[in-house]
Amino acid sequence: MRLVPIVRPLLAAALCCAVLPVFAHEFWIAPDRYRIAPGDPLTAQFKNGENFDGINLGFFDRRSVRFDLIQGGSVQTLRPRIGSIPALDRSAPHHDGLMVLAHETAPQTITYSSWETFQRFADHKGFADIRARHLARGLPLDGFTERYTRHVKALIGVGSGLGSDSALGLETEFVVLRNPYTDDLSAGLPVQLFYQGAPRSGAQIELFARAPDGTVTVTTHRTDDKGQARLPVRAGHVYLLDAVMLRDSADAENAVWDTLWAALTFAVP
Repeated sequence: MRLVPIVRPLLAAALCCAVLPVFAHEFWIAPDRYRIAPGDPLTAQFKNGENFDGINLGFFDRRSVRFDLIQGGSVQTLRPRIGSIPALDRSAPHHDGLMVLAHETAPQTITYSSWETFQRFADHKGFADIRARHLARGLPLDGFTERYTRHVKALIGVGSGLGSDSALGLETEFVVLRNPYTDDLSAGLPVQLFYQGAPRSGAQIELFARAPDGTVTVTTHRTDDKGQARLPVRAGHVYLLDAVMLRDSADAENAVWDTLWAALTFAVP
C-alpha cells in the first residue's frame, strides 16, 4: 500500500514513540529560551532522547500527574491543549524572578524480553548490583515488566532572574542550591537530590552539558551523605541533570521494578 505524504510523518512518529522507552532514556523540559523578559513569549518542549538530543513530545493530560509554573512562591497549574507541541506556549509572568516549570508523569510500563537490555540500562544508571537483587527476589530473567515515571524541572530566569529553587514535593527531584542566573558559580553549582522528601545519598548524577557550538559532553557524579554534589558548570552552556531511582515496584501486580527519573534543565549565562 502506498502512503500519501501526510501519513508518512505521522506513521514514522508513531513508530518512533513505540520504541522510545527502550532506546531513548532521558526525558526533560527544554525551554526555547532560558532568559526572557517579563511578559515575553514562553515556549518549552517535552523532550525524550539520549545525550541531550531527542524528539518533541506532546502534552496529554492522561499522562500527566502535575504540570506547574512556580515563581515567587506562587504556583500556577498549567493546562495546555491535548497533544500540544510545544507542550507549553504562553506568555511569561509579568514580573521578575526565577521561574520553575515542574512536571510529573503518570506511570507507564515496558516489558523486557531479554535480561541484557535491562542490565545495560541498570549498569548505565549506576546499579551494578541489579542482577543479584533481581535473582534474590526469585524473578525471571526475561518477560518481566518495569514501571517508570518522570519527575522533571526547568529553571528560567525572568528579567533579573532573582530567587532560589526549592523542593516542590515531587517524588524525586533536584534542587539547585545556588541560582545559576545570578550567583557566582566559579566553584561549581551545588545541587541536592531528594527522594520522597528526604536527601538521597550515594546516587549517580549524569550531567549533560551543551556548549555554544552545540557539542554535548557527559560526566557522572555522586551525591554525598546529604544528597548533595557540586557540579562543574561553565558560562554559555545549557545543562541537563539526570538521576534514576530503581526500586521494587509498588505495583507488584503489573510490574516488578519501578524506575523514577529526576531531571533538571537550566542555563548558565
